[in-house]
Parts: sequence; C-alpha cells; structure tokens
Amino acid sequence: QVQVVESGGGSAQAGDSLRVSCEASGFTFSAYAMGWFRQPPGKEREFVAAINWGGHTTYYTDSVKGRFTISRDNAKNTVYLQMNSLKPEDTAVYYCAAARGPSTTDIVQGEPYWGQGTQVTVSA
Repeated sequence: QVQVVESGGGSAQAGDSLRVSCEASGFTFSAYAMGWFRQPPGKEREFVAAINWGGHTTYYTDSVKGRFTISRDNAKNTVYLQMNSLKPEDTAVYYCAAARGPSTTDIVQGEPYWGQGTQVTVSA
C-alpha cells in the first residue's frame, strides 16, 4: 500500500510563500527518491523538483530555481517543497512523487507513485 499524501496547498498572492508537505507510508521511505510535479490548468503535468534518497542532492526545473527548495526528513517519512516568491504561473495542482531508487533521475525518468495532489493558487 504505497501511499503519498500531499497537504499545505492553498491560495496566495504573488510574492508570498507556501510550503507543501508529502507524508509517505507503505514503503521504505529512505529507499526512494522523492519529488514534486505540478499540473497547471489546461497543461500537462511537469517536473518541479527532486531529491535523492539520502537528501543530499536536489534537482530543479529552471523556472523554480532560486525560489523553491525541496527537502526531506527520513525520520518523519516526509518530503517538503518550500515555495518562495510565488508567481501566478506557479498556480497548479502539486503532486508528490516517489520512485524506488537512489537518484533524482529516478523521479524524472521513472514511473513514480503519485499522491492525489494539493491545489496551489497564486493571484497577482
């Protein structure tokens, strides 16, 4: 019963910050790379950020570099996405992803498990 559950989404104004969280269960969290994807309205799901299974390596899509930070707490089976300097184009459903393997590549190229998503809406 691999399960990841997102929380922390909501409405924000441009320039604000939000942190979304992902609680994992049903698998050995430390054996999985983790990540975040998002799906803006009317668009395909896109990669946002990934973190390796030890939490020492991260990778971001260009549009969020310098603004978003992914982190994980393996003791809590939780991964976070801290979103600063939010822009209206960040509006999307944010999905947590879990891929068995050590690398951020496993998130980007693998077939991860998905959560139900949490809505983030950013207004100008």
